[in-house]
Amino acid sequence: MSSLISRFFVSSLLLLGIHAYHSRPKSEEHASTTDYDDQSTTLESIARISAPPHVPIEQPQTSDTEILEHLLTRGYDHRVRPPGEDGTIHGGPVVVTVNMLIRSISKIDNVNMEYSVQLTFRESWVDKRLSYGVKGDARPDFLILTAGQEIWMPDSFFQNEKQAYKHMIDKPNILIRVHKDGTILYSVRISLVLSCPMHLQYYPMDVQQCFIDLASYAYTTKDIEYIWKVEKPVQLKDGLSSSLPSFQLTNTSTTYCTSKTNTGAYSCLRTILSLRRQFSYYLLQLYIPSCMLVIVSWVSFWIDRTAVPARVTLGVTTLLTMTTQSSGINAKLPPVAYIKAIDVWIGACMTFIFCALLEFAWVTYIANKQDASKRARLDREKAELPFLQNSHNDVWVPREVAEQEREVMTVRLNRRQSNSFWKWIKTKTEWNDKSKRADLISRVLFPVLFLTFNISYWTHYGQYGVAIST
Repeated sequence: MSSLISRFFVSSLLLLGIHAYHSRPKSEEHASTTDYDDQSTTLESIARISAPPHVPIEQPQTSDTEILEHLLTRGYDHRVRPPGEDGTIHGGPVVVTVNMLIRSISKIDNVNMEYSVQLTFRESWVDKRLSYGVKGDARPDFLILTAGQEIWMPDSFFQNEKQAYKHMIDKPNILIRVHKDGTILYSVRISLVLSCPMHLQYYPMDVQQCFIDLASYAYTTKDIEYIWKVEKPVQLKDGLSSSLPSFQLTNTSTTYCTSKTNTGAYSCLRTILSLRRQFSYYLLQLYIPSCMLVIVSWVSFWIDRTAVPARVTLGVTTLLTMTTQSSGINAKLPPVAYIKAIDVWIGACMTFIFCALLEFAWVTYIANKQDASKRARLDREKAELPFLQNSHNDVWVPREVAEQEREVMTVRLNRRQSNSFWKWIKTKTEWNDKSKRADLISRVLFPVLFLTFNISYWTHYGQYGVAIST
């Protein structure tokens, strides 16, 4: 009986062992096989080894992310503007505080009347729907929004803008901060091409005022009100005032330009840039060369009237040079209906040069007329000489009349030449020659008139710059 019990017990143990062997995991079987074959490891066995599957580690969300998700997913609608002071949409307009940093001003175009500016534009407003804490708590002072997180923003645009773009290198140059009290700060770096209507009556001694006008496109003053920042609403980059090639930024001011249209009244802010044109370039490239051309045209007064090719070439060359210079200046300016300061100067210089050329024509005309009258008088005297010297018929009356006329002329000449100094001057300058007398008068008259013109020109147009600066 005992032997039967022992046999049954041994059989049960064997069955349990076989069942446990077949039910063990395959990984343990593979591990036992690998342990068994450690002494005979091959490349094939290494290749059959499989790495455990990668399980990503769950990253815990930061407090900033949790706050932003809570703010933007609890019913916040970025299409609706923030409520007013009383918490409703009718509680008053959203007050947007604006300031900007002007980084550069370039390409001031006189013909198209435009200029390029690069600035950092900043706006700030309060949206109580995005407030997440109070001052002094453990939460961060502000949160920075990233791409894809949309909030309500003012629809600001620049009224006198022709072209504009945002800078996107290396990343979009945009900053949006959400402070814990609901204050939003929006900052962006943009480049603009703005129109600048110019008044060129005093060109090139003018001072231009160019504007940067900012307004809301769709929201009236009942919804948005723009105001300037109290301290330093417009900042300038260091060295900007003197870095312009042809202008100098003399003053920057701010004002308001709220406009009324058929659709309502729109809040508007204006920045005024006072730009004074650099005069040194025009002094060296225009005024001094044109003065030299006028003076060179006077050289013909000292050239003998018989040197016709020299005097004509000098006058025509200076006139053509002045015309070319005038064309080069006008090519850089728009066609306007009024007279500019540069037009007065160029017109006066061309007038002096042209008058010098006309003076030579007048001298030539007088000289030819004198020569013709002299030849006629000699011919007449030759024709009358036989009658005056005809002693055959004893006709002495014409001779006596001629002698009396000579005596009268001699007395007059003696009276006129009683002054020895005047006689010396007339002898040296050949004053009695009308053609040479015209050259003598022109040598003094032209410089005096040109000097008088310069005094009146610079007195009149120079006062403009002084009045603007004061």
